[in-house]
Amino acid sequence: MNDLETFRQDTRAWLDANCPLSMRRPIVADEMLWASSRMVFHSADQQQWFERMRARGWLVPDWPRDYGGAGLSRQQLRVLDEEMQRLGCRQPQYNLGVWMLGPVLLELGTDDQKREHLVPMAQGRMRWCQGFSEPNAGSDLASLKTSARLDGDALVVNGSKIWTSYGDQSDWMYALVRTDPSARKQLGISFVLIDMKSPGISVKPIELISGKSSFCEVFFDNVRVPRRQLVGELHGGWAVAKKLLAHERAAMSKFTEGGAPSHDPLPILRPVLFDESGALCEPVLRDRLAAVMMDAHAFALTHRRVTELALARQDVSGPASIMKLVQTEQEVAKYELLMQALGTQGLGWEGPGYSASDHDITRAWLLSKTYTIAGGSSEVQLNLIARRVLGLPEAGR
Repeated sequence: MNDLETFRQDTRAWLDANCPLSMRRPIVADEMLWASSRMVFHSADQQQWFERMRARGWLVPDWPRDYGGAGLSRQQLRVLDEEMQRLGCRQPQYNLGVWMLGPVLLELGTDDQKREHLVPMAQGRMRWCQGFSEPNAGSDLASLKTSARLDGDALVVNGSKIWTSYGDQSDWMYALVRTDPSARKQLGISFVLIDMKSPGISVKPIELISGKSSFCEVFFDNVRVPRRQLVGELHGGWAVAKKLLAHERAAMSKFTEGGAPSHDPLPILRPVLFDESGALCEPVLRDRLAAVMMDAHAFALTHRRVTELALARQDVSGPASIMKLVQTEQEVAKYELLMQALGTQGLGWEGPGYSASDHDITRAWLLSKTYTIAGGSSEVQLNLIARRVLGLPEAGR
């Protein structure tokens, strides 16, 4: 028996012994455990599962041990993912800092930044939000206006950010700020880490059509950020942001895989597509359902391949854009099918007469539209794919 097979058997045995049965069921949004300095567990089993995985270093299994990880190789990481999926184990925690900022700090952060931020991330004690988009700088991110001027050993930040996911619940923000207004757009931007408890920061939630208020506006009024929280070179933040965006798109593409809230369309539509005798009622809908399920399976296989490339330190910026585009559009297609097939049965909101499943599907259908915008709209992804993957010339050239 080789070392990898031994690791698989040990991993399978450990997961089976340590993952509570209640943590092997599909999760719902209200039960998601987010990294935070103010963490709230929804059950004793959830806390037990989180603490056991944290103690083993498996919240960040491929990170170095010095920063709270387990130092797993990419082959071992694949085995761990496979065994968790085999048992149906939930993610022990959802942590955007780990998924997006952590890999960037591992590569570009100073020793002090790594010591200050990576270990709290790995232990799930710090929640991060992203300060990129602004009221007039969304898809054209390089047009951002939030400024930061040097004042001694600090950067003084003024301006605002919008569509900041969970800004009202976050401990820290990683943000892009303009530090050289005279330079060409991309060349005058810096990447900074901002403590959300800093004086001068105010946060205002934005209510969405889905009824959620996960997005916020964040305002900066002479906020002082220590210069040591600058990641990369001054005015060199655009290169840092591009690295992070590749991780963001990969994270978004896998967000509904492996236990994150997303409806399985087959059991929902089975009563619609088949009568009590098992006879087919709606062949057109059946074909659309088959296509949705086949696309989802193909995406899962492709996601695994791209993950392997990323773990091998290969450039996945192009494939990451493809993954983000495909997965978010697939989610829209799935929920459009669910809503059309269920008809009035699929419509639900607060109030008497609506089941929790109706309520969740309605909200998920509305929320799926936002995924094609967040992290770079589908149109932006198509442009990136045209240039970086297909090598097509820019318009007018």
